[in-house]
Amino acid sequence: MMRTLALAAGMAVAATSAVAECRQALALGLDVSGSVDAREYRLQLDGLATALNAPQVRDKLMVMPAAPVRLMVYEWSGPSDQAVVVPWTVIDNATALDGIIATLRATQRRDASPGTALGVAMSEGARHLHAQGRCWKRTLDLSGDGKSNLGPRPRDMQAHLSGSGITINALVIGVDDPQTGDIRQAEIAELSSYFRAEVVLGQDAFVQTALGFTDYARAMTQKLMRELEGLVLSGL
Repeated sequence: MMRTLALAAGMAVAATSAVAECRQALALGLDVSGSVDAREYRLQLDGLATALNAPQVRDKLMVMPAAPVRLMVYEWSGPSDQAVVVPWTVIDNATALDGIIATLRATQRRDASPGTALGVAMSEGARHLHAQGRCWKRTLDLSGDGKSNLGPRPRDMQAHLSGSGITINALVIGVDDPQTGDIRQAEIAELSSYFRAEVVLGQDAFVQTALGFTDYARAMTQKLMRELEGLVLSGL
């Protein structure tokens, strides 16, 4: 009888430990380099808040509170200029998610270096994700509106992180000016190809596009839905 009780207790502990693990660690890196002005910065932060607050995204985030999503947000620009906006937060209830959204809406722009160190941004995101080893999936979500011009090359960081188990997806932001017509489409196509070749990583990695910062909330909503899809049943 005692052996049976001990076995049952052990199984209960193991089960509790299993469900305590998160189903996804999601790090979101936001581009605050010199090409992003004050208006675009606000559209990016508020756009992410809007996307996280979309009913369909909220449902995906909180569908399995026993194995929740862990989320953090950081800003990136030059090689030595990265800053955490939202530290790792377990999203196991509405209050936790509402707190993240409120933080994003209240965050004010800080002084940031003008460079675009995309390789460093990849390394920084991977560093944060390596600390989340018990999650079923680890995803880096990088937003950017230009090519890297400082620091290690993204393609070298991409090769370095190959086999790490980290997936890197990208949200490429095109120019806002609606007067550019076909040039606008050509520019975002070129930038998307660059991110696809040198940044994204993993079997299911993808590039999402936003036609300017005014389109950021819509694009991020679609991106989060795709990143969060299918992890409940597969994790079980």
